[in-house]
Amino acid sequence: MAHLAPSQTAIFSPSVARAAASTAKDWSYVDNWLQNKYAGSSFNRGKPPSFERNPETLKALLALAAANEAADEDREQLARFEESALDEVRAAERHQELKRKQAEELVVPGGEAIVNDLLAAIRDGLTKEGKTALDSMAAMAVELGVAHASPEALGAKYVELQGRAFEVDDAFERVNLLQQYLVRESARMDAFIDELQRGGAYQLKPDLARQNLELQRKIKSVATGLPELRQQIIALEKSIGVPGLAVEEVREDEEAYLELLARKKGLDAQVKAFAGLPPDIEAARVGLDALRTELRDATEQRDANFEKLVERESPAKNRRKL
Repeated sequence: MAHLAPSQTAIFSPSVARAAASTAKDWSYVDNWLQNKYAGSSFNRGKPPSFERNPETLKALLALAAANEAADEDREQLARFEESALDEVRAAERHQELKRKQAEELVVPGGEAIVNDLLAAIRDGLTKEGKTALDSMAAMAVELGVAHASPEALGAKYVELQGRAFEVDDAFERVNLLQQYLVRESARMDAFIDELQRGGAYQLKPDLARQNLELQRKIKSVATGLPELRQQIIALEKSIGVPGLAVEEVREDEEAYLELLARKKGLDAQVKAFAGLPPDIEAARVGLDALRTELRDATEQRDANFEKLVERESPAKNRRKL
């Protein structure tokens, strides 16, 4: 946890804790990878060089470790392919040597001449295309290390080698992409470092030392005056007598405040009924009289409408009774 800042030692958020744990795991992986790479090296007694630990450095080292592991895997795969090919070549050579020894043991006097005559007769009987095909098969068998070649065996071997070549090309493309990514990241880091070194936003102010000295002088002057201020406060408290608050007094003040708040709400409701009236008293009275007149007119109209309704409905009720 040495790469964490002191302010990050106390973590209260689960998300921050998970991020810190993931960062610590990444740094542990990078440290182990650097230890393995520098182990046994004469540089710095086999220890990795010191560097600044920050998110940008961690990201670059993780990318470098991933590229290195991918390159190691590609090298191991190529080594396995080469070893497998060499084993096949050795097996073919051993098989060919065994066949040769068996042929030497079974050879009869004059048999080699008969075989040569037979092969010459077969070669002479072949067409031009047949000779070309036979020479191609022979050259391919020699290149592939196949002792007893047949078109099917040569085709299968060729397809297998073609698949391996595609795999090698794919691995080369991946390594090339990783190399390009590392080149871009390295250029970006160089530009960022150059910006940090030359940019004015990250440079210290020229008068920072003077400001620091002034702040230190102010702090010292205030610190020297603190005991005197404390004595003055104590003397003032003794002379005035600052009353102490009790729980009961606080409760009573709270009840009085709540009562005043309830009264305020009631008064607000009463005042709201007079909303819209002019601020002048006479104008307000005139407006109030007008509203009362409108109320009386509305009441009279309501009573008149009600009487008309009753008169209109009464004959119908009498007819239903008859």
